[in-house]
Amino acid sequence: MGFFHDSLKFLDPYLAHYGYPVIFIVIFIESFGVPAPGQTLLIAAAVLAVHGKLNIILVLLTAFLAAVIGDGLGYWIGYRNGRRLILRFGKYLRIGEPQVHRMEIAFEKYGGWFVTFARFFELLRQVNGIVAGAAAMPFRRFLLFNATGALLWVSVWGMGTFRLGRHLQGYAGYFDEVSLYFIVALIVVLVALLLYFAGRHWHDRSG
Repeated sequence: MGFFHDSLKFLDPYLAHYGYPVIFIVIFIESFGVPAPGQTLLIAAAVLAVHGKLNIILVLLTAFLAAVIGDGLGYWIGYRNGRRLILRFGKYLRIGEPQVHRMEIAFEKYGGWFVTFARFFELLRQVNGIVAGAAAMPFRRFLLFNATGALLWVSVWGMGTFRLGRHLQGYAGYFDEVSLYFIVALIVVLVALLLYFAGRHWHDRSG
C-alpha cells in the first residue's frame, strides 16, 4: 500500500506537466511486453482528473487507444517471431518455459476470453498480444477481444477510480487527500486479491 502511494506521488509531476502523452507512451509500451507501470499510471491520472488537473474523458480515451495499439504491435511481434522471442526476453518479466506452456494451454482452451481478461493480470497484460500473434489467432478476432478487454480495463481502473474520487469529494470534511489515496490503494489490494484467487482457480482447472 505504501508502494502504491509512493508510485502515485512519483508519477503526479510527470502527469501534471506532460499529461496525455505520458499516459499513452507508458501504457503503449507496457502493452507489447516492456515492464512499465501502466495500470498505476492510469489510476494516478484518474485521481488527478478528480482534482480537475486532467480531463477524465481524454484520460480514458488515451489509455484505451494506447492499450489497443500497443497490443496490436505485440500481436505483430508475436506473429513474426513467435514463441522463440517470448522465451528469449520473457526472463525479464519472470516468464519461462512453464509459464509459456500454461499460457499456450489457456489460449487453446479459452482463446478470445484469454485476450479479453489477460489485461487484468500483471504478466499477461504485457505478453497478451505477443502470445495471440504467436498462436496465429486471426487478427480481426484478436482486435475485437483486445478492444473489449481494453475497454473493460479502462472502465474499471480509470472510470472506477474517478467515480470513487468524485464520491469521496462530497465528504471533504471527513476525507483529506491522503485518505483518498488510502482508499484507492485499498480497492487495488482487494481487486488484486480477487484476481489472484481467480487466477489460482483458473490455473488449477487448466493444470
